Amino acid sequence: MAKAAKKKTSKKTAAKKTKKSKAPSFTAKTAKEITATILDGVGITAKIAAALAKENVNILAGTGYSASGFRRMATFTLIVDDLVKAEKALDDVGADNIQNQSIIMVETENRPGALERIAGIIGKAGIAIYYFYSTTSSGKTATCVIKTADDKKAIKVLNKA
Repeated sequence: MAKAAKKKTSKKTAAKKTKKSKAPSFTAKTAKEITATILDGVGITAKIAAALAKENVNILAGTGYSASGFRRMATFTLIVDDLVKAEKALDDVGADNIQNQSIIMVETENRPGALERIAGIIGKAGIAIYYFYSTTSSGKTATCVIKTADDKKAIKVLNKA
């Protein structure tokens, strides 16, 4: 009986080691991100969200911030399903400095080491990462938004990995 228990433990340990050694899988693609600034105040996030909803724009990812009492302007950075409608919505509510740029969207497994692997591949290719933000949706996968010094090259090296 003791030998049987020992074998089960050994198999479990071996399975854990195999699972940990498997590198997280991911897919990388290009996307557009829109950034705008607007006078900050209570309810500004709701105002931006309502303007986008009115134009039937879906927010796929985003950040919004102001530096509390130190800034009077809020900055919103969004990935949306319709860039043209989003620009119109932001303009309609008085947003300034509306810009868009390409970024990388990486869908990856939500587990320890996923960002390390992605950032490591980009770094080993000699590409600087300017910023990133990420979130999970189902708990099993995560979306990571990355802006690099060379998005095209970064996508190429990520998709080869």
